[in-house]
Amino acid sequence: MTRFEPQDRVLVSPCHLAGAGTDRLADAIGPLIHLFGWQNEHDRATGRITLSSPDGGVFVNFNCSHPQGQWWSVSHHEPFWEAKFTRQTPIEPIAAVTQTLPQLVGDHRHADRIPLTTSALAQIAELNHWRGDGGTFTSPDGHCLLQHTPGDETPWRFQHHVYDGFDTHWHASFTQDTPEQLVAQFFAHLATTTPVERVFRDVPYLVQELDDALITPVLGAAVNPHVHHAGAQLGRAARRR
Repeated sequence: MTRFEPQDRVLVSPCHLAGAGTDRLADAIGPLIHLFGWQNEHDRATGRITLSSPDGGVFVNFNCSHPQGQWWSVSHHEPFWEAKFTRQTPIEPIAAVTQTLPQLVGDHRHADRIPLTTSALAQIAELNHWRGDGGTFTSPDGHCLLQHTPGDETPWRFQHHVYDGFDTHWHASFTQDTPEQLVAQFFAHLATTTPVERVFRDVPYLVQELDDALITPVLGAAVNPHVHHAGAQLGRAARRR
């Protein structure tokens, strides 16, 4: 395995193993502020950030001081629904959700640049080789699962850990009345085989040496780093046949 320095930038796949990636926080909140004019408040003492839609019906909260580690929440009023994400939830699927919130409240500006998936959960699972069993979908490596229980108050729950190891746990949940397309948006960007970029030290320690994770350098590759990563994915798949 290639050895990396703590400060090295790397590509990691699958996404669910990569850790939070909070150095890319702006991807989740920046478009709402700069493209759609959402109001925002930032408490510099606590790090808490609150955004609200122009009509006051949708709120995004980031709170890195939350006592239960519930760093992110997205809430909607009339009807009420809420999505919550804990600390180590990868930023990319969270950003995929927040960036499409304006479309859900009727603001379709920039929709060509911020696509909203039209695929159902089962289609996303099949496309990315997640195993389906009733209302549960499990990632190919077994570390991440989505449970869909239609009658529950919180019918969609994502759970993740690596052998119950330290700093690999994260959870995401969506309550009743959450548009299923929003859940699918999160799932599509979580389940994809497209790698995500991290600083190596931010990749959970157990994942850094995990056979199920593929980690390749951003700098120093002979070709485009994403092409290099894709080649490594193909090579690993061939060896596992």
